[in-house]
Amino acid sequence: METNEEPNFILNDNMQQKIIILDFGSQTTQLIGRRVRELDTFCEILPYNKFPKDDPSVIGVILSGSPYSVHDKEAFKVDLNDFIGKYPVLGICYGAQFISHANGGKVEQTGTREYGRAHLQDICLDNPLFAGFEPNSQVWMSHGDTITAIPEGYRVIASTNDVKFAAYASEQNPVWAVQFHPEVFHTTQGTTLLKNFVVNICGSKQQWSAASFVESTVNELKAQLGNDRVILGLSGGVDSSVCAALLNRAIGDKLTCIFVDHGMLRKNEFQKVMEAYKGLGLNVVGVDASDKFFADLEGISDPEEKRKIIGRDFVEVFNAEAKKITDAKWLAQGTIYPDRIESLSITGMVIKSHHNVGGLPKEMHLQLCEPLQWLFKDEVRRVGLEMGMPQRLIKRHPFPGPGLAVRILGDITREKVRILQEADDIYIENMHNYICEDGEELYDKIWQAGTVLLSSVRSVGVMGDERTYDHPVALRAVTSTDAMTADWAHLPYDFMAKVSNEIINKVKGVNRVCYDISSKPPSTIEWE
Repeated sequence: METNEEPNFILNDNMQQKIIILDFGSQTTQLIGRRVRELDTFCEILPYNKFPKDDPSVIGVILSGSPYSVHDKEAFKVDLNDFIGKYPVLGICYGAQFISHANGGKVEQTGTREYGRAHLQDICLDNPLFAGFEPNSQVWMSHGDTITAIPEGYRVIASTNDVKFAAYASEQNPVWAVQFHPEVFHTTQGTTLLKNFVVNICGSKQQWSAASFVESTVNELKAQLGNDRVILGLSGGVDSSVCAALLNRAIGDKLTCIFVDHGMLRKNEFQKVMEAYKGLGLNVVGVDASDKFFADLEGISDPEEKRKIIGRDFVEVFNAEAKKITDAKWLAQGTIYPDRIESLSITGMVIKSHHNVGGLPKEMHLQLCEPLQWLFKDEVRRVGLEMGMPQRLIKRHPFPGPGLAVRILGDITREKVRILQEADDIYIENMHNYICEDGEELYDKIWQAGTVLLSSVRSVGVMGDERTYDHPVALRAVTSTDAMTADWAHLPYDFMAKVSNEIINKVKGVNRVCYDISSKPPSTIEWE
């Protein structure tokens, strides 16, 4: 994960503070980042070995968890002298174990994992890390090794029934370590702990906000781009739309947007989005390239191969259109932080590829501009609302770049896309029309919703007096804050009954509707 470049927008006086989170490969590292951002404090997640030395904006360091044991040969190790004694430091799980191990303490393999809820005992409430904590506070454990002795000059500040050194602190330096995970929901006072560290200990002024981001980013874009022509690939989603609005505010008519229709958008989406963009005053070129995409995807059923073909074709079509703009010097992309994280983790394991991550094709000869690359999705939305963009556009659920291609199991055809478009349109429109008891649309309570076509499966049904042998569709709806973790949404039964009935009656080719009740992890939000 190449995240060690300096984000330009923090050069504003209000943005001089940041927390560095050193990533040792934990699945919850990004959650630490989200919790810090929720404290109106900028943070940067960097590989464990990329600590930015001599950076005056750093006010504190957090060491993440890891899938490794400190005793593993391949375990990630860091020189603690780079920051201990220079900044306040908080070690979480593996981070806590590594601090102990590296300073002469003991970390031992227990033979069993300590996993699940636990309750803190003997909490040192006078320690600044635990200010405001309640007795018997619930925490979440998830580790195989455990600390059995802490280094000289450190003292225990909290225990559980099974873990003596649940938390400890240095008596000489501003160093704290916890074996539990304050970033996860199940640690009930995790936000309190992180606030104690970030605000009270590190001294964050809590000046990271949507308004400050807009101001500093627009100024930075003006300085960076000058009078240069910029090309932006629009997708119709929140990320590229907010990116376009920021650039439009910074450089106006020097921005040219290209919207490529690969044929796998939602029903009538190409036309609707083009109208919405014109309403924002954007200069948009629309390109219908569906014939090319469908031809190249013919017979392809492997999900990663489908993503790569769509990514390749998008670049080819976009490049051909971009070449017509002869004075362009920059390519802008709506890449956001989770895109970068999921495309390549610290361990080098690709979860899924993103066609807007990984740099530029050499033949384009353009410089890359990614003003949203450090933001999480909910932060992008706040930025859009801060700029006065239409709520219907800003509140749109995330939609995958490859479109409905990753919501069709098996190969892609126009007929399968037609079936899925019609089923999905019924699902989403009903979600907009369903008003909850508090007066809010059901759609706005959901992070992401979509329909999946199980095109490789057929099931028997009866419609009228006729036997059918058609496809099932699966409805997916999740709640989340940043898509790194997600819970399945408990949709009202009357809503699901109406949607199921309408899809089966109106969509030719579907005779069964299911609902996906899987959470992430272990399941991804998209099926492919």
